[in-house]
Amino acid sequence: MDLDWSDQDVSFRKEVRGWLADNVPKSERPKGPEGADFDREWQRALHRDGWAGLAWPEAYGGRGLSLIQLMIWYEEYAKLDGPSLGTMFVAQAHAGPTLIALGTEAQKQKHLNGILKGDEIWCQGFSEPGSGSDLASLRCRGVVDGDHIVVSGQKIWTSYAELSDYQELLIRTEAGSVRHKGLSWVICDMKSPGITIHPINKLTGHAEFCSVFYDEVRIPLSNVVGDVGQGWKTAMATLGFERGTAFIGEMVSLMLRLERLIAYARSNPLPGGNRPAWSDDSVRRKLALHRTEIAGLRALNYANLSRYADGATPGGEGSIVKLCTNDVSKAINKTAVEIIGDRLLEAGDAEAEWWAAYLDAIVHAIGGGTAEIQREIIADRVLELPRSR
Repeated sequence: MDLDWSDQDVSFRKEVRGWLADNVPKSERPKGPEGADFDREWQRALHRDGWAGLAWPEAYGGRGLSLIQLMIWYEEYAKLDGPSLGTMFVAQAHAGPTLIALGTEAQKQKHLNGILKGDEIWCQGFSEPGSGSDLASLRCRGVVDGDHIVVSGQKIWTSYAELSDYQELLIRTEAGSVRHKGLSWVICDMKSPGITIHPINKLTGHAEFCSVFYDEVRIPLSNVVGDVGQGWKTAMATLGFERGTAFIGEMVSLMLRLERLIAYARSNPLPGGNRPAWSDDSVRRKLALHRTEIAGLRALNYANLSRYADGATPGGEGSIVKLCTNDVSKAINKTAVEIIGDRLLEAGDAEAEWWAAYLDAIVHAIGGGTAEIQREIIADRVLELPRSR
């Protein structure tokens, strides 16, 4: 892997930094349904100025840039505090890349342009009650009836289902099949008759997640991505795209937050103390360790991108990045809680940032597959160890 930046990459970084500095919204993303309008407008601004689908093929509206340039975009985006993708995440990071890799030409023509322009919001229909991290145990069934699949069952923890236009839906289409066999990945129109959406209200009062019920929902067979019965392969490609590059921005954000924590420790005492936290040897050791952990994350991300740039498809190694990113995030946030103490409950912006980050780190370690599931994937697909019983 060549770790030197080419003149083209340096110029691209300057271009990215300049555009983001001029265009990143100054206002915070609203909570609730208004957040979807914010997400659409930001995606349309990206598309308008040529910053949507950076690594997508030009034939489908992208710019066809290299993965190294995509990494530069993620780095500068995080540094300048670009908005989260919010309701656009599944469409941009899951559905679009999956359709490019495995979709039919008709599916690509119908959806990819709308995804890039911010006209389509997608959600993910994978998890079910009792089938979250153990995705292969899902039971939502689809029965082939002529040129349609008739779907019945339930999905849960579906982010933004009530706001979505389409869903990437994983169902069991082969009666009697178990585990990874007999599944199909289909495009579900969320306005289809027979779909009922129940928002799940959080303690914050917002309903980011939903339960989705399907009562004989008819989905055209032409909406199957990949082959009928081969949905596990398609789903793994979807998750591979998510884990392939999505953690670069998180790594950069962690790096920036750590530097802010170090600055905080230099200027503020430990709980009950009267000297800066930085004067404590154990605090300095922990912060130094976190710097080395982030350096390791950066190396992992660079190594993966180098493999992908040579043509490799994102695979189990993405689980290594997810696992390590989640672990480092939890460790850094735990250190922040120890340094800040009960000041976390005060109204100051510096303290509030870490309280939210501490809670988010716990959630992110579960979403997309728990640490135990990531270790199973690494053991199976990277180390090729015998399966556990």
